Amino acid sequence: MVDSSEQIAEEVGKYLSQHQEVASTLPAAGISWVDAHREAASKRFEQLGFPTTRDEQWKYTNVRSIARHAFDLSLNPVDVNPSVINKLTIPNLDAHRLVFTDGIFSPLLSQISDLPKGVTIISLAALLRSDPSRLENKFGEVVGEPINGFNAMNSAFILDGAFIEIESGVKLEKPIELLYVSASTNEQALALPRNIVVLRKQSSATLCERYISVTHSQSLTSSVSEVYIEDNGILHIDRVNEENDKSFNIGALFANVGRNARLKSNSITLGGRLVRNDIVVRLSEDGAETQLDGLYVVNDRQHVDNNTQVLHDHPRTTSREHYKGILSGKARAVFRGHISVKPEAQGADAVQKNNNLLLSPEAEVDTMPQLEIYADDVKCAHGATVGQLEEEAIFYMRSRGIGYAETRQLLTHAFAAEILENLGQSSIKDYIENRINHMMGLS
Repeated sequence: MVDSSEQIAEEVGKYLSQHQEVASTLPAAGISWVDAHREAASKRFEQLGFPTTRDEQWKYTNVRSIARHAFDLSLNPVDVNPSVINKLTIPNLDAHRLVFTDGIFSPLLSQISDLPKGVTIISLAALLRSDPSRLENKFGEVVGEPINGFNAMNSAFILDGAFIEIESGVKLEKPIELLYVSASTNEQALALPRNIVVLRKQSSATLCERYISVTHSQSLTSSVSEVYIEDNGILHIDRVNEENDKSFNIGALFANVGRNARLKSNSITLGGRLVRNDIVVRLSEDGAETQLDGLYVVNDRQHVDNNTQVLHDHPRTTSREHYKGILSGKARAVFRGHISVKPEAQGADAVQKNNNLLLSPEAEVDTMPQLEIYADDVKCAHGATVGQLEEEAIFYMRSRGIGYAETRQLLTHAFAAEILENLGQSSIKDYIENRINHMMGLS
C-alpha cells in the first residue's frame, strides 16, 4: 500500500512533537549554533519524512513497519546489571569500551583507562555539556545534505554517542569498542546514537561498533557516524549487528578520507528484523583508499539492506568493495553499491563485488552494483552472483564420509572466510564464526 502524504506527515509529526518537548533539555541546549543545527535538521526531517519504496534508494526496502509505530526516545540510561554486559562481551577482546543503553552513555558499564597522550574518548553528551566549542562545525560536515529522513531525525536530536579524536602521529594499539545495547523492557524504545571520529595526520586506530539486545522488546536504533581521516591516517571499523528479531536498525556511516589515508570497514549483520546499512565514503584527496567488506547471515523473515557509495573525487584514489550474503528461510537481502568517478579523478582504481549464497528456495536477493565513470584513465570493475551450495562439492565431501551438517558448515565457512579474515581483531573473527555456527544450528 502506498503511503499518502497525510499519513507520512502524521508519522513524522509524532517525532517533531517529541523534539519540541525535549529540546530545552538536550545537551548544549541554548547554545546558538547547536540550536540552529537541530532546528534546521528538524525542518529538513519534516520535509523529507520517512523514505518510501517510491524512492529509488529504498525501492526494495519498505519501512512502513517502522513508520507506523511511535517509538519513544530515551533520555536516560537504562539500569542494566554489569554481569549481563559481561556475558555479552567478546571473549579475549581487550578494548576501551563505551556502553550505551538505548543510546545513552552508561559510565558504570563502560571501561576507559590508560589512554595514551593525544587520545580523546568521551561521551558526546558529556562533551556537549563541558566543551561544545570543540564540536563546532563537526555536525553535518561529512554528511552534508541528509540522505534520508532517518539521518535528519538523528541530527534533529543529537543526544548522545561517542566522540573520538586521535591526534597527529598517535598509533592507538588498543581497539575501541562502542557497545550499543537495546535494554528497555518497554516496547518501542528509540535510540539515536551520533558518533564523531577524527583521526589527525599519520594517526591510526581500530573501532568495533556493536549493536545487541538484552530484552525481547521491539526497538528502533537510527545511528549516524561521521568520520574524518586526515593525511596518512588509517582507521579500521568493524560494525556488528546482533539485535533481536523484533528490532529495527537504520545505520549510516559517512567518511571523508584524506591524502594517502585509508579507511577499512567491515559490516557484519547477524540480527535484527529489518536492518539498513548506509555507507558513504568520499575519497577527497590524492592517494586516498578505502576497503569496504560486508557479511550478512540472515534467516526466517529477516531483511537486510546494504547501500554503499564510494565517491572518487581526486586522482589516484583506490576502492575495494566485497559484500557476501548467506540467506536461509524466507530472508530477504538487498545490495546496492554505487561507485562514482569524477572527471578529475584520473588514475582511479575501483573494484566492487557482491556474492550471495541461498540455503533456502524461499530466500531472495536483489543486487545492484553500479559504476558512474566520467574519467578516461581508470580501472573499474564490478560483479554480482547469486547461487546455492554446489552439488558437486557436497557430493565430494559426503563421498568421503563427512556428514551433511558438517559439509554445510565447512562450505558455508569457506564462503564467508574471505570477509571474516579482514576483521580487525582475531577475537572478533572467532566470535563471529561461533555466532554463525550457532545461528545455523552447528554448535
